[in-house]
Amino acid sequence: MADTQADLLRQLSMDRNTPMSRGGPSRWPWIVAALALLGVAAFFIADRRPAEGATQALVTTVVARSAAGVQAASAVLDASGYVVARRAATVSAKITGKVVDVLIEEGQKVNEGQVLAHLDDANSRAQLDLALAQAEQSKAQATELEVGLTNARRDLQRQSDLMSKKLVSQAAVDNASTAVDQLKARLVSVQKAVAVSQQQVLVARQNVDDSVIRAPFTGVVTVKNAQPGEMISPLSGGGSSFTRSGIGTLVDMNSQEIEVDVAESFIGKVVSGAPVKIKLNAYPDADFKGSVVAIVPTADRAKATVKVRVAFARDEQGQLDARILPEMGARVSFLASQQEAAATAAPKTGVYVPLAAVQGEGAKAHVFVVSDGVAHAQTVVTGAREGNDWLIPQGLAAGTVLAVGNDIKDGQKIAAAPTS
Repeated sequence: MADTQADLLRQLSMDRNTPMSRGGPSRWPWIVAALALLGVAAFFIADRRPAEGATQALVTTVVARSAAGVQAASAVLDASGYVVARRAATVSAKITGKVVDVLIEEGQKVNEGQVLAHLDDANSRAQLDLALAQAEQSKAQATELEVGLTNARRDLQRQSDLMSKKLVSQAAVDNASTAVDQLKARLVSVQKAVAVSQQQVLVARQNVDDSVIRAPFTGVVTVKNAQPGEMISPLSGGGSSFTRSGIGTLVDMNSQEIEVDVAESFIGKVVSGAPVKIKLNAYPDADFKGSVVAIVPTADRAKATVKVRVAFARDEQGQLDARILPEMGARVSFLASQQEAAATAAPKTGVYVPLAAVQGEGAKAHVFVVSDGVAHAQTVVTGAREGNDWLIPQGLAAGTVLAVGNDIKDGQKIAAAPTS
């Protein structure tokens, strides 16, 4: 090619010492043809340079994973349901009263025993003050009787001494003894009254404490119902829109699970404790693991279904995924147990390859195998698709590095990013 270009250049060179003949044949057609040949030659040379010049392209690489021994649990049944909280409560007061302040908002997390609201406690505190005063009065009466009883016992002793000396009659001694017995009886009665008044104080204190509304458990406020100035009652408002039955709804987010209705004809496929795969309607691309908690032992006659409770898998701290919210729609796939899958499924062979590393599908699929920094196209036959992977039954070894990308060419040199 280089010799051809040199010959063409020599033909195009002009001898300035030789005069150009006006009547001779024109050289312009030859010059144009030579220039065209030079352009074609330059195009072929430039087209071959990328393959020979080794311009490296930075691509992502992945590693084929062995499928030996992997048993995918197959779905035996699909059903729809909703996320429900097993522990949820409408928080109210034990007494009827007017709301003074509300200390919660929707979405707020509260701890068990935390104050959520206050009711007007003016009447309760007045009753407490009255009970305290009555208790003090009863104690004073008891003290007075104790003093009188002590004096009556001394008088009885004197009358008894005088009688032994024949200085008083038996009647005087009997009267003194009767006075002692009467004071004893009155003291017992007053002591009972003291105990009653102390209990009244406890009741009054409890009424004051009941005006403070506290969280019954740790959870998240999902609904705020009451505002300051409204009346609240633990009983139904009887149709009145001015009386609330609670200040809000509290949900224990860590108690959430899924309730699904399974048709009676398929309930035999559901086994308590079996694994499940969960997809929430809000997150269709996310898979959540779980298991069957219980099969409720009753059927719905109208719908011909049986309710099944499904629990979410938890993290190491025993907490649920924060994305899970009450009343979300869910799709539950009941899976065969590992023992059943191992007994019914044949051991898998081949490798798993991410979907992005395979171009095409079926018998027309191919991958780019990376060897010594060069991508080599290799035809493969895809098997079953499992999640985000293709199963390649044969032709690839575990650990083979594959290039990922749509613009990769056979024989192209690449600079591989970290493998995954």
